[in-house]
Amino acid sequence: MNAWCKFAAVTVAGCLSAIVAGAAANAAEITVVASGGPLPDVMGTLLPMFESATGNRVKISFKGEAAIAADLKQGAADLVITGTEAVDEFATSGDVAGNGKTLLMISKVGVAVKAGAPKPDISTPDKFKAALMAAKTVGYSQGSSGRHVLTVVEKLGIADAVKAKAVIAQGRPVGAAIASGEAEIGMQQVAELRPVAGIDVIGELPADLQKQIPYSAGIAAKAKDAATARALVGFLRSEAALDVLKRKGMDVP
Repeated sequence: MNAWCKFAAVTVAGCLSAIVAGAAANAAEITVVASGGPLPDVMGTLLPMFESATGNRVKISFKGEAAIAADLKQGAADLVITGTEAVDEFATSGDVAGNGKTLLMISKVGVAVKAGAPKPDISTPDKFKAALMAAKTVGYSQGSSGRHVLTVVEKLGIADAVKAKAVIAQGRPVGAAIASGEAEIGMQQVAELRPVAGIDVIGELPADLQKQIPYSAGIAAKAKDAATARALVGFLRSEAALDVLKRKGMDVP
């Protein structure tokens, strides 16, 4: 290799190194706190897409509302993603910027049975009631969907009968109890049921019994990088993200 070629090779290598170093220097890292339920699976798909598209990095943790509130007050998060009601409360308390709230997705409660099992008709409140009464065991959670199930069975007049054969999932999805055969039929947010192997999602609760569970993002009032947090929110409202949300079983605003 002559002197000129050596010089050119060294120059190109130096330029590439500078470009890579510059990209690394310009990349941002933000911290997101989110609630559980369907969000770990949903965000587990969406965040790598955002990172790949932007070069930014997202550090996310999933916590209860009290721990999320503590992080926001301490300035330990740039963005929160959780139930809309909680985000509204954080905005009222001043922990989320007043103009930083964005509705991202709306979750609904679904019904599932073990894969291959007969699928009861749940198309009307009466038929759904009959399906619950016919089942030997009924699974639900202690979360927002489980609390709604208790409201529903109370409305249907079968609260005592359902509670007597309840399988309450703790620390695992309701779908896991269905797949193992512990629960013959079960209810949880559709986006929590879909990722579970070994079950068939029959459909959503009848419209008269359904509950919409909205999730929103809120930019922390003490965010260290509000601009990148806003960029992530913008991505979560993009067509690519909305397609993912729909596949996951979410409705989109």
